[in-house]
Amino acid sequence: MRAICIVLDSAGIGPMPDQHEYGDVGAATIPNLAKAAGGLNVPNMQKMGLGNITEITGVPAAKEPTGSYGIMHELSPGKDTTTGHWEMMGAKLDFAFPVFPEGFPKEFMQKYEKAIGRETLGNYPASGTEIIEKLGDEHVKTGKPIVYTSADSVFQIAAHEDVIPLEELYRICQIARDMLQPPDLGAARIIARPFTGKSGAYTRTANRHDFSLTPDETLLDVLKAKGITTYGIGKIYDIFAGQGVEPHVTTKSNDDGMTRTTESMSKFKSGLIFTNLVDTDMKYGHRRDVAGYKKALEDFDVWLGDFIKLMNKDDLLLITADHGCDPTYRGSDHTREAVPLLVYQPGRPGRNLGTRKGFWDVAATIAAHLKVDYKNGTSVI
Repeated sequence: MRAICIVLDSAGIGPMPDQHEYGDVGAATIPNLAKAAGGLNVPNMQKMGLGNITEITGVPAAKEPTGSYGIMHELSPGKDTTTGHWEMMGAKLDFAFPVFPEGFPKEFMQKYEKAIGRETLGNYPASGTEIIEKLGDEHVKTGKPIVYTSADSVFQIAAHEDVIPLEELYRICQIARDMLQPPDLGAARIIARPFTGKSGAYTRTANRHDFSLTPDETLLDVLKAKGITTYGIGKIYDIFAGQGVEPHVTTKSNDDGMTRTTESMSKFKSGLIFTNLVDTDMKYGHRRDVAGYKKALEDFDVWLGDFIKLMNKDDLLLITADHGCDPTYRGSDHTREAVPLLVYQPGRPGRNLGTRKGFWDVAATIAAHLKVDYKNGTSVI
């Protein structure tokens, strides 16, 4: 008996009631990009009921959906990856992770530079690709790592792999993680952002690594205590700081993540397979690339059609998202949105799940399927 949870990173489905508090009124990732792109072609998710959730250009409502469908409202404040995934696994936050719209405090940066033995460049909110283009040459010349943040609670360090080797980059990221602790400077994630290439043609590599804060107890801890495996694919291990996730594999792209998920079906006959597909967020949402986002969703849907053929009758598949990142919206940041929930069990008819109060209904559903008692959320099965 297996539960497979796939997170289409940033694939929000519509407004949250408190969207105005985040300056994101009108953001609705999937509906807006579908409209802007002239329609989405996702027949497998359409059959499961994606078009029954809300109006999506090119995705009509299914008359007899093969999956159950609904929408989830986030209870925790924020609109970031860590908050979304933690709540998805049952850990609701009562506070928002701090953000740093003016960069990190001068006093902290002085202590940090002393700790790593290097001066730094940047220290302001920026697009990763843009700041590398702007400061990459100076970094290569001086060896100073590039520090930047965003609208999310992140401390990001970019470095050329030929200037600061990966091992050293990860070391200085760990130092930042050790120093940036709650309450005031508790950034949710420290992110290593290595790149390669020459001036004018720098390219970020797939050797990104996230150093997250450790969550309170989640369903993953409960499963581990019961001897039930959670196989993390993509950045799942990093998001949970490894807590309750073992074994795991990192991925280089959505294609790689989907391949690993397919392979997991022959490797694991029980437990939880937990996949994050990040390209929709990292490559297309933040870069406001409507065409790229559309293709990523359509490519996933093609893969999905083959994947569900590998499922046994006692398997459970959940497809959802962790926040929004509307590629039609202003700026380059995440957007506060509700997320879709598709629940598929081979041979079982679907139903309308309505609006769920909390992402943690995912955890409750997985727990119910794997026959584990869990206190948070409400199962949909």
